[in-house]
Amino acid sequence: MTGPLPDDPWSIGLYVGPDPLHLAAPRDRANPIMTREQVTDIPAAFVADPFLLPHRDGWHLFFEVLHHERGLGEIGWASSPDAVAWSYQGIVLREPFHLSYPCVFEHGGEVFMVPETLDAGAVRLYRADPFPARWVPVADLLQGRLADPTLFRFEGRWWMYACPAPSSHDALSLFFADALAGPWHEHPASPLIAGDRSRARPGGRVVCWDGHLYRFSQDCGPRYGSGVRVFEITRLTLDDYAERECAESPILGPSGTGWNGKGMHHVDAWQIAPDHWIAAVDGIRIK
Repeated sequence: MTGPLPDDPWSIGLYVGPDPLHLAAPRDRANPIMTREQVTDIPAAFVADPFLLPHRDGWHLFFEVLHHERGLGEIGWASSPDAVAWSYQGIVLREPFHLSYPCVFEHGGEVFMVPETLDAGAVRLYRADPFPARWVPVADLLQGRLADPTLFRFEGRWWMYACPAPSSHDALSLFFADALAGPWHEHPASPLIAGDRSRARPGGRVVCWDGHLYRFSQDCGPRYGSGVRVFEITRLTLDDYAERECAESPILGPSGTGWNGKGMHHVDAWQIAPDHWIAAVDGIRIK
């Protein structure tokens, strides 16, 4: 992927709010917090798909960095002592195939990551060894070209959303497993969505707030990256699934100007105090 850099790149920002459904740019700090210009070890076309992780004495941010010359995504890492001032630290995961959407989480005293690895023909699980700068493959959880795999725990079981239509963005599958490494099984209600670009593709980590689970989706209806919609998961069992779109949806969209003037398509929200959430988001600039 040679030639000039795109003049409407994706960047990463930080939003705040009283809950994960009401997020906005903070008044006391500037966005974006991470741009391609801050990437110092590779020629970056853009940065996107941010995932946060509070770990030990600080905050960590993992995200896709599109290598301009390779034309492939790699996983970058930035750190912060307070989730306000961020320092880019470098590329921590590179493969012969494209990587993006680094869904990172802790389990059993270890840190794991499930990035999008669809060109490997499988959903691949990585473990930090050691955290945060080295990641080793542990297992292939599912076979197939599945975009934006999003794992979460609920009632003692593992669940995973993924998009089985990475080009059209119009389908959503659901899988479950008793153990992280599997075996994984497709839910009997899957695919949950087919033929709807506006709400199918995952758009960030599933969150639990006030006793309810919420799923975020990319709105690719008008175009890829138009915004983020949110759905409350009202029923999730081995046999059944139901959700409803929240009244606040869409919760993210183009600002009309600046770094996210053209669109937004990802959110990773974390509660840090009562009535205080922060979220890593991304946006694409208007040319």
